[in-house]
Parts: sequence; C-alpha cells; structure tokens
Amino acid sequence: MSTNQLEMKKKLVFLSGAGMSQESGLKTFREMGGLWESYDINEVATPEAWQRNPELVLRFYNERRKQLMQAKPNAGHLAIADLEKNFDVEVITQNVDNLHERAGSSKVLHLHGELMKARSTVDSFLVYELDHWALNPGDLCEKGSQLRPHIVWFGEAVPEIPNAIGIVEKADILVVIGTSLAVYPAAGLVNYVKKGTPVFVIDPNRPSVLQENVVYMKEKAGKGMEILQKELEKMM
Repeated sequence: MSTNQLEMKKKLVFLSGAGMSQESGLKTFREMGGLWESYDINEVATPEAWQRNPELVLRFYNERRKQLMQAKPNAGHLAIADLEKNFDVEVITQNVDNLHERAGSSKVLHLHGELMKARSTVDSFLVYELDHWALNPGDLCEKGSQLRPHIVWFGEAVPEIPNAIGIVEKADILVVIGTSLAVYPAAGLVNYVKKGTPVFVIDPNRPSVLQENVVYMKEKAGKGMEILQKELEKMM
C-alpha cells in the first residue's frame, strides 16, 4: 500500500481490554475476585513478589503462557484485523497476550507488556521473544542476569502511555472494547480524543467512565464487532 493510500484512510483506533480475550478462553483476575486460579495477584504480579519469590512468579507466568499457546483469536480479534482493508487501524491493548497479532493486526501497542517476551533484570532494553512457554530460574540475558516476564507489574510505571496518547490524539474514530475503563492510566486515554471524534464502546457492562456523544454497545467482543462493522460502513 502506498503512503498516499494510507493517508486517505481514516485512522481507526481500538483500545482493548480483558473482555476482548475472554471469548478465547483467557480468564482475568478481576472476574475472580483478585485471585487468578488460586493465585493472589499480589504474590505473583508485583515487583515485591519477584524479589520475594521469583520461582513462584515464573511458574505463574509459565502457566499463563502455556494457556495462551493453546488459545486462538476469536471473531472479535479477526474482525479488527479485517478492518485494515478499509481503515488505518491501530490497536492499543491492555492485554499481554498476542491474539491481536495472531489474528492479523499489524499495528499493536501493548500497554502492560507481552507474555511471549522476556527481559533482562539489569537492562530493561534487552527484550527477547519466546517461542516456548517455559521461563525458568537460570535463564539468563546476555549480560548474565536472570530473565523476568516482560510484563508491567502492579506498582510499576507504564512506559508506553505517551505513545498511546499520541495514537489516540490522531484517531478519526475510537473504539473501546472489552474494558470497563476502570484501570488507570489506560482508562484516561479516552480523554485525549479530539473533540467531535466518534467514540464507540463495546462491553457487556456499561463502563464506569461515561461521556457524551458515545455510542454504547452492551455486547461481548465478537457480537459487538458485527454491529460495529455495519456502523463503520456508513463512515467510510
């Protein structure tokens, strides 16, 4: 596709959350009362947990990774990727899975890290792709330090927020899907959309952050995307 063709397409930005991947069988700790399959999230997803018991943290993410490798993109993921035919699509996701990419989306920004990557504990710029589910004690970076999950843990900064803000500011259409907009700083991204920009929200539960001039679709991701595609056809 030429640069001119891309510039002619409207920029369609998706902000996706955990509900996006639920239909692929990936559970979230929030729907389980702060427990993720019997794990207390404070024991496996904080810097303090890593310092206290890195073996437990590694085991927890190994299980998440193993589940992910068995999961498949759902109809919602596939529909978002398909929209690249007619729109300049960018996805900002709070999810750490790679289902958007596996569905075919070409521009995906992960706010909270990526499950299928590991990084050095002494140099955060040393990030490695994983093609297997196991990350174990003794797996070292090239500088000789233990590798950790490439995940933004609770209590850590979210370094991709400035890049996400830049994407939202350029959106011609913004779609929030599978998130209740309860997690900050990600929830604050909707405040950066240009005035008058169409905003669609797809989620079975009405988000806690309400705005005027927003179209709400009380649906799960797959069904919601079916409805959205019809709406977007009117805007092409």
